[in-house]
Amino acid sequence: MVSKAKIKQIRLLEMKKYRDETKLFVAEGNKLVAEMMPFFGCDLLIARTTWIATQGNLPVKELIEADENDIRKVSFLKTPQDVLAVFRYPSYSLNEVNPSDELVLALDGIQDPGNLGTMIRLADWFGIENIVCSPDTADAFGPKSVQASMGALTRVKIHYTNLEDYLSKQDIPLYGTFLDGNNLYDETLSATGIIIIGNEGNGIRPAVESLINKRLYIPSFPPTRQRPDSLNAAIAAAIICAEFRRKQRESG
Repeated sequence: MVSKAKIKQIRLLEMKKYRDETKLFVAEGNKLVAEMMPFFGCDLLIARTTWIATQGNLPVKELIEADENDIRKVSFLKTPQDVLAVFRYPSYSLNEVNPSDELVLALDGIQDPGNLGTMIRLADWFGIENIVCSPDTADAFGPKSVQASMGALTRVKIHYTNLEDYLSKQDIPLYGTFLDGNNLYDETLSATGIIIIGNEGNGIRPAVESLINKRLYIPSFPPTRQRPDSLNAAIAAAIICAEFRRKQRESG
């Protein structure tokens, strides 16, 4: 049985303010929770008995066996699964990120949590281990972002900072996409540096744009065909990252 106090505590974690205060976040789903368990400290686990029986020793502070009805009361999903976990935030240092030696993704005002989670997942797919976000980018540890990231948060580190200040201190390739940029497929792309992805509606803000020294453009096909004004931010990020890795592979 899940108490009313526990239900309230978990429901509050839907709000960023409360997540920031407690340094706790929620993950749901049989596969996702099992994948995250070795990487994040777990304060609370609410699960059906059948799921618990398949897991062996669970390193959790508090374990509550619950039925389907109990899980539905605390779940943020339309179709709850067998387990919900409350994990502790990880602790990362931005000083450990070195874009001179690795490819880094920077997000400038990404608002949609699903887009953010998808970009965390694609960063993981393309071997990008660090994402640097502007303070107004959606919270990577909100329920929708966590679910959309599909476990990639165990391998990709998320950092929030003043993006303009951070980029202004970098003497490396800074890539961004613009309508007047150079064709992505014709450019020489480095294996290191920072790829900046802008806001879904407004793109990269002018203060950040002024710092970008490698302007790219994703061409449509055929060029004469009528097309939308822009691509979804997560789709654009996937195309860019794929091309970076393709050219890195070709260059040896």
